[in-house]
Amino acid sequence: MSHIAPEEYLEKINRFVSFLDPANVKIVTAMRRYGLRNLQIISDKTNIPRPTVHARVSKLEKEGLLRTWIHPNYAKLGLVRGMALLTTKPGRELLAPEALRVPGYWLRLIRCMGECNGYYSTHAIPLEKRWDFEQYLEKVVASGIASEYRLLWLGEARSPLPDFRYYDSKKKSWTFDWPGWLEALAAKPGQTQRKNPSIPGMFDKKDLIILKELVKDGRTKLTHLAGLLDMTVPAVKYRFDNLARSGFIQEYVIDMLPFPPEISDLYEMVLDFKSNEGLCHGEKTLSSLPMVMTLSRVEGTNSIAVRVYLPRTQMNNLLTMLSALSRIGVLTGFTYVLLDPMTIRTQTFSYEYYENNTGWQYDNLEYFEKLRKVSSAFDKEEGIQANFQSAPVLGFQ
Repeated sequence: MSHIAPEEYLEKINRFVSFLDPANVKIVTAMRRYGLRNLQIISDKTNIPRPTVHARVSKLEKEGLLRTWIHPNYAKLGLVRGMALLTTKPGRELLAPEALRVPGYWLRLIRCMGECNGYYSTHAIPLEKRWDFEQYLEKVVASGIASEYRLLWLGEARSPLPDFRYYDSKKKSWTFDWPGWLEALAAKPGQTQRKNPSIPGMFDKKDLIILKELVKDGRTKLTHLAGLLDMTVPAVKYRFDNLARSGFIQEYVIDMLPFPPEISDLYEMVLDFKSNEGLCHGEKTLSSLPMVMTLSRVEGTNSIAVRVYLPRTQMNNLLTMLSALSRIGVLTGFTYVLLDPMTIRTQTFSYEYYENNTGWQYDNLEYFEKLRKVSSAFDKEEGIQANFQSAPVLGFQ
């Protein structure tokens, strides 16, 4: 069993909040606006000495309160993101993450509760293999691991920085303006412009390795990449600049949790808007809310997947707002699941399955056989050990 004393619990929360001081807020806001790789520019824009900027960023990173990475443009890589919700059968929960990992193209696995009791996962699948992946999930259900699944194909992700206009650094508290947010989301949407879809670009295995390292750490140094690729720093910089110029880097992400993990929960929601105009307006408004971590449009619909992280005392207010939006016709519906941060497993996109001459490798027959072996091995085991965890996880992306 694990125990945490009340005073230790409160100390953890106070310590977390203490990092959200005016200087740190100014630094991360400038990093979002001007780029996170050159701290000298951040120093110039904030009038904070560079050594101070470097020390503060390093401390935030060391404490696990600040992480940076990129969202690659998956469409340019010939990949498409999928979100799967797998409802597991009782007693077979341990098999679900193993089954979801078999194809290798997974990005994130998290146990979920609510409208789906099982596992939430995201994947980056070769574009022409979408139907194959759906067949694989059908096979997972047929194998008896799960009773059903739901699969949504997603557009490129956006991860806004929490809007610190709602944060009072002196009081160390956030303002949750639910009436104002409801009014903003209910406002009549304006005209929208159709976005041109991205098409696959020119890249090779070395480009994928650079992007993979940036997914792990958006501030990774060119010298590290040069050593990894056995190339000169100028050669790596040329490739890096070309990837950025060609749009392979969709977005730089700054992950700074706005609320202490001990009092907050993580959710994945799907909001169904009545119209495309409402979707565009809603996406813009939602991106300014401090509890919204990531937004991804659902392909072929007026829906958007939203990852939400907020104090659990505010969850009822969020549901009240969404219910009101449904009553007035802005939304046609919404669903959500609670994600368990203790169970998060992540990896970068599966660059190792790409070959310069043949492209992305995907073989459902191989995956079906591996799935059969995983399931049969599980059935043969007796007295499977139950593993209990005790430490909270600070990073949710």
